Parts: sequence; structure tokens; C-alpha cells
Amino acid sequence: MKKKLVMGLLTLALFGGAALSVNAQEKKKTEVGKALDHTGKAIGKGAKSVGNKTAEVAVKGSSKVADKTWKGKMAPDGTDVYINAKNEKYYVNSKGAKIWLKPSQIKDRPEPKK
Repeated sequence: MKKKLVMGLLTLALFGGAALSVNAQEKKKTEVGKALDHTGKAIGKGAKSVGNKTAEVAVKGSSKVADKTWKGKMAPDGTDVYINAKNEKYYVNSKGAKIWLKPSQIKDRPEPKK
């Protein structure tokens, strides 16, 4: 008798847990679920943007301290060109990565208009 009662309670708990998990997955179909999903994506996009900008500023700062800036030259995107100790030229992109340059990619910086 006790075994049947315990088995019945376990079966009931199993089906009850399955029903709760199904309801949790259907949350996106409601207006609140859609709003939460949209908000989560917006927060993720903003966090990624802040992380990229932080990485860019950090790498540019360390490049200005450790490496030389090539005066009068610019990268294809218009930013500064840096020269490291091995005489390799690079620039820092918007995600904070060092992009190594070929000599043909380096352009002269236009003179400022007076």
C-alpha cells in the first residue's frame, strides 16, 4: 500500500514538473515575454558596445605609451598608425583589435585647412 502511494506521488510530481516547464517555455508568446526578450537583447547589445569601446580605448592607450605614432600617416579608416619595436605598423579598430598594415595600406594624412 505504501509503495503504491509513494509511486503515485512520484508520478504526480513528475507530471506536475513537466507542466511547469512547458508553461515556462511558452512565456515568449505573451506580451510580457516579448517585452522581456526585447529588453534582454537591447541590454546585450549595449553591453557589447560598451565592451568594444573599452577595449579600443585601452589598446590605444597602451599603444601610445609603448609604441611610436607615425606622424603624417593614417590607416585606411583614418586613425593613427603605430609602429612597434619590430618596426611593424598597425592601427587599432573599433573593437580594440590591432590590425597589421601592409605598406600599400598606409596613406598620407591630409594637411589641416587654414
